[in-house]
Amino acid sequence: MKNQLLDRRKARLFRQLVILTALVLVVLVVAACAAQPTAAPPTATPAPEAVAAAPAPSCGATLAIEHFSIIAGTTWSGAHDRAGKRISDKYESVNYVYREEVGPDVAVPYAEELIAEGANIVIGNAEFMGLPLEDIADKYPDVYFGAVIASDLTTKPNFIRFFPRQYQALYLEGLVAGALTQSGHIGVVSAFPSVQVIRRQAGFTLGVQDAAKLLNKDVQIHVKYVGDWYKPTEERDIAKTLINQYDVDILTQQTDSGSPLDVAQESGIWFIGKDMDIVGTYGWSDTNTVAVSFDTRWEVIYNVMVKEWLAKDKLPETVLYPGMDDFMILADGTKEPTVDLMNDGKVGVDAISDGAKALIPQEILDLISQRRDDMMKGVWDPFYAHEFVSNGTGLDLEGLPTPAKGVVVKPANEMPSDEWLLSKFNFDIDGTDILE
Repeated sequence: MKNQLLDRRKARLFRQLVILTALVLVVLVVAACAAQPTAAPPTATPAPEAVAAAPAPSCGATLAIEHFSIIAGTTWSGAHDRAGKRISDKYESVNYVYREEVGPDVAVPYAEELIAEGANIVIGNAEFMGLPLEDIADKYPDVYFGAVIASDLTTKPNFIRFFPRQYQALYLEGLVAGALTQSGHIGVVSAFPSVQVIRRQAGFTLGVQDAAKLLNKDVQIHVKYVGDWYKPTEERDIAKTLINQYDVDILTQQTDSGSPLDVAQESGIWFIGKDMDIVGTYGWSDTNTVAVSFDTRWEVIYNVMVKEWLAKDKLPETVLYPGMDDFMILADGTKEPTVDLMNDGKVGVDAISDGAKALIPQEILDLISQRRDDMMKGVWDPFYAHEFVSNGTGLDLEGLPTPAKGVVVKPANEMPSDEWLLSKFNFDIDGTDILE
């Protein structure tokens, strides 16, 4: 076994042991709280002016999620909302509350409103509106704040940053897409260049390229940006352009509306979903159009935060980046890895629709099964195994321009650091067609 992956696996096992220990403490604390008689509170000393008065300590917690978009009909905020509900179901002492369509200008006022109502953990489910929460982290030292990572890695002891290793499931989806295409053209309706988007598209691209190499295919991936996460009309227009002008017969997205799926269904081509089991959860389309999706279980991340808050940990882990080898046991006993292939309630290779599976060679199906199993064991990762060759396109960052086309940024059999993956992956993988 390669040392880098083993070291990361050991670190995760140690972290899980720490969390388990914290959970035991939580159980003891809750039991002690239940046994305490009700008594009048002592006279309190006024809090210093620089630190806001927090809600009275309790044995429970309230998880508050600020969703950047609406929840209904979206895969991103929909998955976060489901995560909050699953956490509440898991812990009788934890409540879940939320606000929708929260922009950066109201993230702090809403957070303070939620804290006044008893929130102990406040989440911004996108970076652009989650980062302002850092400004009030010192003011509320007994509250955990959290924000999704897009490229910024700012943290404080109670300002936690997080993202799931979605690229692992996206790699498996890429294997499916690369095997399914007959025209040799795959389309991606995407949001805008960012480290988060580029990293996820890289996972998908590597999967497509592996399938194409195994099957001796010439496959091209075409990416066109919408300019934002949720623009249904523009997403529809771009999906049509990809199909009509670039002969795309496999369509996927890095945006949040259902418009690309609608276009795929109308055009009779395969669609690859993201973020949620869109057929099984929302009833969007069916498996005659959706070849496969991946499902993101943000609750795995929130579970870590909730346990540490309940244990009154003043130094929680401040960067959370779990993958397929991390999991949570739901209230009903289901073991849920952070991300996984999922479609119409089925998981793994079984998530590939029957119609799509009939078109995929057995060697690809076997590879998907093997890679998924290895990632769940923490012994293989697409970003470890593959070299990263720049396409010459991407996103210039401060002090870090996009590498020139053909530059080998990372050799094969070397695992990039989490910091690099989360904040410095600023180029497309060679072979990607970025459309104007």
